[in-house]
Amino acid sequence: MAIHPIDFRYGTPEMRAVWDEDNRFRCVVSAEVGLAVAEAKAGVIPQAAADEIEAHAPDASLARAKEIEEEINHDMMAIVKALSEVCGGSARWVHYGATSNDILDTATGLQVRDSLGIIEQKLRTLLGVLLKRSLETKNLVCAGRTHGQIGVPTTYGLRFAIWASEVSRHIERLEQLRPRAAVGQMTGAVGTQASLGSAGTAVMANMMEYLGLTPVDVSSQVIQRDRFAEYIMFLANVATTLDKIALEIRMMQRSEIGELEEAFGKNQVGSSTMPHKRNPIKSEQVSGLSRIVRAMIEPALANNVLWDERDLTNSSCERITFPETSILCDHILTVMTKVLTGLRIREDNIRKNLDLLHGVNMAESVMIQLTKRGMDRQDAHERVRVACMIALEEKRPVATVFSEDKDVAALITYDEIVELLNPDNYIGTAVAQVEALAEKLGPLTI
Repeated sequence: MAIHPIDFRYGTPEMRAVWDEDNRFRCVVSAEVGLAVAEAKAGVIPQAAADEIEAHAPDASLARAKEIEEEINHDMMAIVKALSEVCGGSARWVHYGATSNDILDTATGLQVRDSLGIIEQKLRTLLGVLLKRSLETKNLVCAGRTHGQIGVPTTYGLRFAIWASEVSRHIERLEQLRPRAAVGQMTGAVGTQASLGSAGTAVMANMMEYLGLTPVDVSSQVIQRDRFAEYIMFLANVATTLDKIALEIRMMQRSEIGELEEAFGKNQVGSSTMPHKRNPIKSEQVSGLSRIVRAMIEPALANNVLWDERDLTNSSCERITFPETSILCDHILTVMTKVLTGLRIREDNIRKNLDLLHGVNMAESVMIQLTKRGMDRQDAHERVRVACMIALEEKRPVATVFSEDKDVAALITYDEIVELLNPDNYIGTAVAQVEALAEKLGPLTI
């Protein structure tokens, strides 16, 4: 019976396939094949032996490895024995010169490589969605908010563009991370390559070239976990961006704001007791699961602290942290892309909220114009501030209050004030910023 929600609720087939038990076994076997091929190329073992090991490796069975592990209680050696059983006379060259973690950590490198490949494609897809929505809404003026309070106007296009810019930096980080995290090693029991002698350097280089990984410069019996901690922290960073977007959608879907709304199916049910409800459940799921991804940072960092650079405290921990972090980050990345693609934008409520304060939120434009026309900036700020407080307290249009200030009226007419309080006239370079960003980041999308 399935217990973990990853087994039946969360995760995509493609990312689950990277971290499932069968693929883990195949990655370990691939590392063993890579070792044999590399050793033959360096003249360490016969070429015929490497050919036989490579040819018969697909015949090795996870089920058989599990049977052997029940007897010997060593997972890596069980795989070595299961592989050796199908390699005929070349069995004696399987795992030659290697220690367990040369193979296990290299197998992890293969999984990290494939995981990053999936995440990269989905980040590029998400970026494309954000840029598309940004261009669609580049002229859609809305209330900007700071501290949860309405401020001067912005555009929805600029909001989407800010998220797009952040996602583009994740793509950049991923490209920089890949050669540090998608790595393998063949360094022997304590990192000296003594079992391979002078051929050690060539064997590791050949092995990683065959597998498509970056070789470590140096290591002990294990690859140092700062590399994998960086991978986990990268996924947590991505998850946090998704959480931020989800939070904004949730806030903007509040009944009293109502500017954004998740797509809602014709037969979808929002509540078991309140039939009218249309809840942002997908965005809430993204925010909730992002907490689990971020929670993996501490154990990932702790896994780098090992006795003499080698004990087993990281191993059991990583059997959980790697798959959970990778699968859940991929899941919420997929979910958020779908949410943004189907996101409903309520222009009627956007305009209503923009006009909610009857011009008070546009007061900065009046202050700027007063300064341009000769008033001291600090004096202008104070006059505008006082006028806004009066307008809010007395629930009067701020344009009327401004016009009652003789010093303000001497510099700006009432009609000019009304025009200055028009939010459509106060979005600065927002449209140009969106267009420039779309042109810059467009090549990164798929």
